Amino acid sequence: MDLKELQNGIDPKTHWYYQSKKIPLFRYFSDLVGDFPERDWVIVDFGAGSGFFARELQKAYPQHISKVWLVDINYTEAEMIGTEDEIIQKVRFIPEGTSDCLVIMMDVIEHIEDDLAILKDIKRRLGNAAWFFVTVPAFMSVWSGHDVYLGHYRRYTIPSLQNVLKKATFGVRSKYYIYGSIFPLVWGIRWMKRRNGNMEAPKSSDMKPTPPGANRLLKDYNSFEMRFRKL
Repeated sequence: MDLKELQNGIDPKTHWYYQSKKIPLFRYFSDLVGDFPERDWVIVDFGAGSGFFARELQKAYPQHISKVWLVDINYTEAEMIGTEDEIIQKVRFIPEGTSDCLVIMMDVIEHIEDDLAILKDIKRRLGNAAWFFVTVPAFMSVWSGHDVYLGHYRRYTIPSLQNVLKKATFGVRSKYYIYGSIFPLVWGIRWMKRRNGNMEAPKSSDMKPTPPGANRLLKDYNSFEMRFRKL
């Protein structure tokens, strides 16, 4: 997750956006466990930041996960030394030859100018038994100052994401959009901002803490919608 979101007081352990977003990740990993029940999985959280999603996954499936690599170039030496030899370990680069792994890339490659090059490099570092769960922000039509604030280079569509993955010689197992029903509201808000010429980066993230009642409603609603994400 983007650490800039935490600066606004967002708690991913309760916030509706992160709690509903982890559902398709959990279901994907559950499918992999079903396909390979005897495998000891390694989780690689690339661009991990706080490592929220990988930590949640390890907590939910401890019997199936033998190692978690939190990979982020911004980790300090002290942070990395402090996790040496632990199940969940912080590093700056993926250890080469890592295999039997699920690589989590939650809203990462939009921050990288040359997304194709980084995907090729990640694939080079891994063994053959590697699966990926990739999320990205969708549609340039909702580009806003928030994207500028977060340091995005682009937004994607399914065809554009699939195109760069195929160029990096990835196979695509499944693809779909999420948060579909709230998209018209987001599009409308950002269209109004563009119309008013408000495209400058804000001083803080657009994502704010949500009052408990509204947070619960949004979490339940979006969690329910995730059941139909492939539609």
